[in-house]
Amino acid sequence: MIVERQPVKSRILRSVGYDDTTKILEIEFQTGLVYQYSGVPPKVYKDLMHSNEIGKYFSDKVRPLFQTKQVVP
Repeated sequence: MIVERQPVKSRILRSVGYDDTTKILEIEFQTGLVYQYSGVPPKVYKDLMHSNEIGKYFSDKVRPLFQTKQVVP
């Protein structure tokens, strides 16, 4: 599954994408690794993208709460 990502300004995140149909949030880290987080509500994605501290929001509200898997290139 391909999720279109957009660049973000963050020290830890490089780009973020979201698929509303599957509720999958895809995160590309500055390291180049890509992970998908499943079951993410649209509001969490919107709040993440509008956060002044996107990396902190991700670390507090996404990383510990949603199941993840690494996307192999």
